[in-house]
Amino acid sequence: MKSELYELQCKLNSLVIFRDILSCKTMQSLERLFESFSNHDTAEQIKAYSDFVSNLYRHHNNLSSYILTLILEDENIYMIRKAHKLEISDKMHECLLSELSSLQEIAGLTSEEVRNNIKYDGFLPDWDNSSYDFREEYKHRVDNIDRYGYGIYAKYYMFIVKDGNIIPVKYPDEIKLSEFIGYEQQRKMIIDNTLALIKGKPAMNVLLTGDAGTGKSSSIKAIANEYRDMGLRIIEIRKDQLREIPVIIDNLSKNPLKFILFIDDLSFAKDDDNFGALKAILEGSVSARANNIAIYATSNRRHLVKESFSDRDGDDIHRNDTIQELISLSERFGLRITFSRPGKYEYLDIVKGLAQIKGLAMTEEQLETEAERFAIGRSGRSARAAKQFIDKMLSAN
Repeated sequence: MKSELYELQCKLNSLVIFRDILSCKTMQSLERLFESFSNHDTAEQIKAYSDFVSNLYRHHNNLSSYILTLILEDENIYMIRKAHKLEISDKMHECLLSELSSLQEIAGLTSEEVRNNIKYDGFLPDWDNSSYDFREEYKHRVDNIDRYGYGIYAKYYMFIVKDGNIIPVKYPDEIKLSEFIGYEQQRKMIIDNTLALIKGKPAMNVLLTGDAGTGKSSSIKAIANEYRDMGLRIIEIRKDQLREIPVIIDNLSKNPLKFILFIDDLSFAKDDDNFGALKAILEGSVSARANNIAIYATSNRRHLVKESFSDRDGDDIHRNDTIQELISLSERFGLRITFSRPGKYEYLDIVKGLAQIKGLAMTEEQLETEAERFAIGRSGRSARAAKQFIDKMLSAN
């Protein structure tokens, strides 16, 4: 068996297309485990074995599933060329098939097979194995790359921008569309536009305006959650990062996935430099157009620009033109949707709907009375106030 372990070590070290997976700590510890059998130091073998299992357990207790996930998410030259619809040589394809067979063989290695070569009667932990056809699994992933993506976009679906880089959000808000009550017409407009984007049809940039707490931002996040399995990803961008959008779009334009660039709580002062940056992007400069990307923004201001009466009464000779330029930014979004603060009965309908979803046991009269009292204490009715009220009642029970 030691000769077989050595052969597996050689196959692991000979990877070309999937070479980047060797930078993974778990795979490095697997290589050290193979290496430990080149000598007869039992203590070193035990140490290497335990180190490998410890690293594997941090991700998975199934070696086969772990390695398969690694290769499916790997951003390698073969996957990139497939995603960009570039030609792949016969030699590269042959290399891919050979490496998939090698990795499948390595993934089938059992803990019992390794332990049988260690002269130790004490306890050593096991790992699991599963039967996969790595070639078929990889072919399915490549053939459906517009749904699964590759690299970090295969592993995560929600991102932020930091220091010019797209960073995954490892623990995103898992809010679901089924948790929303009210504003069905507004959400349907967003959903229809999003589905057009996913299907490769013309989709518009979207601006959601209205009162705070009405569910604008939550709706976008819920839609991203709902359609992530159809190839949708969302990248949240702060207002001070707007100038980075053209570079982001350029980097994503050939990606087979679809992306929402999400700008939350957007507003500008009249002399804000970011105003011109966003205007250029929405007007569709050459560097800022891609069929797989749409910008979704939310704002509590209908015209996005903070105005004062002095702005309107200033001494600018072309004052009217200046004002029109400021307030016209919102019109550059193809789809503008308003989320207004709910009235009393709309608010109570949201409260009752959430109470039913959450299983809150209260009489209708008591629910309405307490919900109204809560809203008054929170300076008004809103979808957010309704959710906070339900959460408060649930925590009190």
